[in-house]
Amino acid sequence: MILIADSGSTKTDWCLVEDGKRIKSILTKGMNPYFQTEEEIGEEIVSSLLPHIENYSIEMVDFYGAGCTPEKKDVVKKAIETNLNIPTISVNSDLLAAARGVCGRNAGIVCIIGTGSNSCFFDGNNIVSNVSPLGFILGDEGSGAVLGKYLVGDVLKNQLPEFLKEKFLKQFDLTAGDIIDRVYRKPFPNRFLASLSPFLIQNIEVPEVCNLVKRCFFDFFKRNVTQYDYKNYDVHMVGSVAFYYKEILEEVAKEFDIRIGNIMQQPMEGLVAYHSRIK
Repeated sequence: MILIADSGSTKTDWCLVEDGKRIKSILTKGMNPYFQTEEEIGEEIVSSLLPHIENYSIEMVDFYGAGCTPEKKDVVKKAIETNLNIPTISVNSDLLAAARGVCGRNAGIVCIIGTGSNSCFFDGNNIVSNVSPLGFILGDEGSGAVLGKYLVGDVLKNQLPEFLKEKFLKQFDLTAGDIIDRVYRKPFPNRFLASLSPFLIQNIEVPEVCNLVKRCFFDFFKRNVTQYDYKNYDVHMVGSVAFYYKEILEEVAKEFDIRIGNIMQQPMEGLVAYHSRIK
């Protein structure tokens, strides 16, 4: 029996798999070693995951996560080792999860557009090139966090119609002071900003909102995807933002003559199939 984890900055999907079949699914908070310590990740494992799996005999954990770079992945590995009695633990990036989940063993350009964003060229076995995402302050174009950042910036700088500004502040029960506090003083500002981004799709018929979203996706394609061989390979996408904004993404992609392939909200189904084939 194996335990597969797909972790973003907001949530972690865990799936117990035996003989290619899903036995159980568990949802916990996101575990990102760039924002959390080994102890904080361990606390989440103990409180939210362990009670659901302690009666199962698990041979291996395959953990894929945001922030699990070669420099940081040992933080997650040690947190799992310390709190779960499982003999074999593999930790890789969420980008590899997306690639294996959406491409299997085929080559393609793979993008994550969720709370954060990332991209790579996957040759069917390995990630062979990657444009650094740089996080929501310097990069993460097209992500929920950046969509939320642009949204609150336009709200507070009066760039949206007054009725829409009032609707936004009322819907989320926020003041300008609340927003500044959540972004600059509270932990996980990326999660907070991403949590506001559904407001955009709810009001996409407003021209200012539609233009904001298109601008974000245009930046994503220009600053990331066009650095790969997009003339010869389809572009596949994983993530909630990609899934819910599919039509707008496809519209903007046409401006670059980019072919959009598969769009999945989550890669878990593909990961289960991938690991079932190799076990």
